[in-house]
Amino acid sequence: MSDLIPRRQRPAPVVVRAREVRDKLEGEWKEQVEKARRTVEMTQGRVRQEALEARQRLKSEIEQATTDFKRSIERATGKVKSTRHRLEGEARLTAVKVRLRVAKVKSTAKKAADKLENETRFFRTWIESPLKTGAVSPSSPELAREMASYVDPNAPGLVVELGPGTGPVTEALITRGVPESRLLLLEYDPEFCGLLRRRFPAAKVVQGDAYAIEKALRGHLTGRVAAIVSSLPLMTRPPRERLHLLQQGFALLARRAPFVQFTYAAASPIPLRAGDFLAEAGKRIWKNIPPARVWVYRQA
Repeated sequence: MSDLIPRRQRPAPVVVRAREVRDKLEGEWKEQVEKARRTVEMTQGRVRQEALEARQRLKSEIEQATTDFKRSIERATGKVKSTRHRLEGEARLTAVKVRLRVAKVKSTAKKAADKLENETRFFRTWIESPLKTGAVSPSSPELAREMASYVDPNAPGLVVELGPGTGPVTEALITRGVPESRLLLLEYDPEFCGLLRRRFPAAKVVQGDAYAIEKALRGHLTGRVAAIVSSLPLMTRPPRERLHLLQQGFALLARRAPFVQFTYAAASPIPLRAGDFLAEAGKRIWKNIPPARVWVYRQA
């Protein structure tokens, strides 16, 4: 075929070789370009993937850091609230304790002032009328508790107190469980009556002569009495009057109900041989001034 081409038109061997080299180089170059392009695309893809992963990691770390920060804030806020509540609670508790201490001090001071006032009033009354008052000071708490211990708070009927004075035995009866509204206080001294009405507003205070108990309580009783508790100075009266008082009390009391009486004397204030009744002597209260003993009388 080449033999048919005129010689002039035949390319020189050098040209052919150059073309072959060119074509080869172009092919290699294209291959290199294509390889480079693929490498770049792969690199770009890897970089984009790594960048995406890095962004995701950074986002996750930021979210975790934000969550941790929020939790730290919440914990700190909780600690602050807890500390505030604890401090507020301690402050309230301290305030309550202070108020209670102040109230206790006031109560103690008031009791001391009342006790001093009562003892002063009692002593003044004794100075003015020693035979009617019979004692230089009110009954001690120990003596009052001993007297109240013989009263059954569940027994029906009123509890009558004779000569309550400033009310130490009245307080012991209430502490024993006798409702204040079930107390009938018969007192001769008008000043003591006013004091008793202020101290025991629910109790019934009657001014009158306890040695004429039936007359003094006429119209104030609706049934039998559950107990009679007497702080009268019986030893200043003749034995006949003492026995008469007990007989009047038995007329008001329920069957076998107690007539409670204290005395500074060693013997019974009611002559034991003078009547048909049961008598029981309590223990001597040495803390009372002067020492006293409680006697309980019941109908035989």
